[in-house]
Amino acid sequence: MDGEATEPDDHGVDEAALARARALVDGAESITVLTGAGISTDSGIPDFRGPKGLWTRNPKAEATSNIAYYVRDPEVRRLAWRSRLDSTAWSAEPNAGHLALVALERRGTLRALITQNVDGLHHAAGNDPDLVIEAHGTMRRWVCLSCDAGGPMAEALDRVRLGEDDPACRAPVGSDGEACGGILKSATVSYGQQLDPVDLERADEAAADCDLFLAVGSTLSVYPIAQVVSVAHHHGAPVVIVNAQPTPYDPIAAEVLRGQIGRVLPTLVGV
Repeated sequence: MDGEATEPDDHGVDEAALARARALVDGAESITVLTGAGISTDSGIPDFRGPKGLWTRNPKAEATSNIAYYVRDPEVRRLAWRSRLDSTAWSAEPNAGHLALVALERRGTLRALITQNVDGLHHAAGNDPDLVIEAHGTMRRWVCLSCDAGGPMAEALDRVRLGEDDPACRAPVGSDGEACGGILKSATVSYGQQLDPVDLERADEAAADCDLFLAVGSTLSVYPIAQVVSVAHHHGAPVVIVNAQPTPYDPIAAEVLRGQIGRVLPTLVGV
């Protein structure tokens, strides 16, 4: 990282580093952004691995995101459905960090917005769905693991509210139209499942042909999507990382910014 370090401001960000990073944003013509859970914490959605993260506070909750445990153990599924029902994401609103990326799009310099988040807040903020790559899927739809049927998550949650603690698929299958009976889950990518190859290819392409890569609110430790940082760096794009904690990619970044994302990102983008 270039330049001399300066004291951070009251929000924890190094002002000189922020100024250098903003110059990179201002000079870029094609910016690819990767967002993680940290961008949504200001909207009231906890991250997973941070000091107050969901899995930090309740290690058992991590099992609900592992497909092997989910399929094998009905109790894990019941826990997952209770967690979905009570999720703060249903009442969450986009925050200043999300809106800063909408402003970047309106400026005409957003190449793609790759997100590890499943909360749908980039869509709610107003980003063009064609630019958003939901690499880990979405919690706003359900899918059947047997017949691939799917639908709005609200449908499945209504069944949970009415007493089904582990709802099974009702989609008709076969010539007699009998209910499938398969296991339902959110249309998210759990540990042990493969990312959509089309989404992964789109993400790699967006990282390869941008002239600035911005990673926001991600530990950059979940693969394969974290590899897009290496792809961008390999193709010559400067990398700017905005995250509260260190990441494995900090050493290759042009700038690393610490601080509250809802405050740092609007300044970085210039809104």
